[in-house]
Parts: sequence; structure tokens; C-alpha cells
Amino acid sequence: MINTVQRTNDFREITFGRRSVKLYDPEIKISREEMTEILAGATRAPSSVNMQPWRFVVIESQEGKEKLAELARFNKTQVLTSSAVIAVFVDMNNAEYMDEIFGKAVELGYMPQEVKDMQLKAVKPYYANIPASDLRDVNFIDAGLVSMQLMLVARSFGYDTNPIGGYEKDQIAEALDLDKDRYQPIMLISIGKATKEGYPSYRLPVETVTTWK
Repeated sequence: MINTVQRTNDFREITFGRRSVKLYDPEIKISREEMTEILAGATRAPSSVNMQPWRFVVIESQEGKEKLAELARFNKTQVLTSSAVIAVFVDMNNAEYMDEIFGKAVELGYMPQEVKDMQLKAVKPYYANIPASDLRDVNFIDAGLVSMQLMLVARSFGYDTNPIGGYEKDQIAEALDLDKDRYQPIMLISIGKATKEGYPSYRLPVETVTTWK
């Protein structure tokens, strides 16, 4: 059993030790099986009404990374040397999966049928009438949660990551053969083994960012 000290040290290693990685070992490959495990761990992140709006595109081929690098001009090094880049999107039609999500919850014994019926009665009209801007806000929050969890899970597997916001957001969906109206970009996350220690960065003190009541 992991004791409290070890658990604390593991947490500090995963979180406090995070630095911005700019250069990876291009020889390191991540198998499809291991990447699937990492993504599965990430998708355990919470989401509003468990609607899981996140969608991933894993760019792992050299051809794919070279194409992506042209859309991330200021982050080419991370893209080209990484084992892969995970493009995180939200599916603005994620309500299409509502019946599957709630139905499987009943099938697996996670939720009684009557609870499913009650929740769907409330949730379906909500999603049918929610303004697009409000749905976007909800989905973007959920996608932010899954992105951070993905980075933490990757670290637990021994990989380094770097979130990338500098890329052509208006072109990325179509470049990856996605419907740009349905799939909206959140960020790119490069993943691999760093060959150079990332740069530290200053963080505002807790006293500055926290108010106690």
C-alpha cells in the first residue's frame, strides 16, 4: 500500500515539477495501446451532466506532424520532436450521445432506470434549448478539465507534455478533416520524453490569488 509520504511525493513530482517543455527526443515512440490507456485515464475527468464533449485527434506520423507544424509556426519544435501531438476539440453536437451515455450507465449498474428517466427528462430539453454561446462555455470548461487531466496522466506514465495555444485555430479542424462548425479547438498537447529540462516559471503566491471568507 502506498503510504502518505510516497503519495505526497508522487503528487509533487507530477504537479510541482511541471515545466514548459520545448524539446523532445524524436526517437521515442508511444504505442497505440499506451496512448489509448493515457486517453482513457484522461476521460475520467468530470464533465457537466457527464456529457463528455471532448474529442481527440492524435497526430503521430511524421507527415501529420509536419503538416501540423505549419499551423503552429511558433511551436514547431515541440510539434516536430514530440512523440505525438494530441489535438483537443469539443463536439458541439455532443448531445447526440446522451442516450448512449445514460443507457450504458443503467446497463453497467451505475444508475437505476428511474434515475436515468428522470435525468433525461430534465437534460434533453435543456440541451435542445441552450444558446450556442452557453453550450460553448460549458463544453470549453469540460475540455479544459480533460486537458489538464491528460497532462497529469501522461506524467504518471513517465511522459512530458506541453499545452500549446499558439496555432491557427480557424484552420485546424479542416486541416484534420473535421467539420469546423461542429468541432471547435481547445488546445494542442505535445507529448514525449523531454531531452532538455523545461524552463521554470514564476507563479503568483497563494496569498495573491486566494480570498478567504
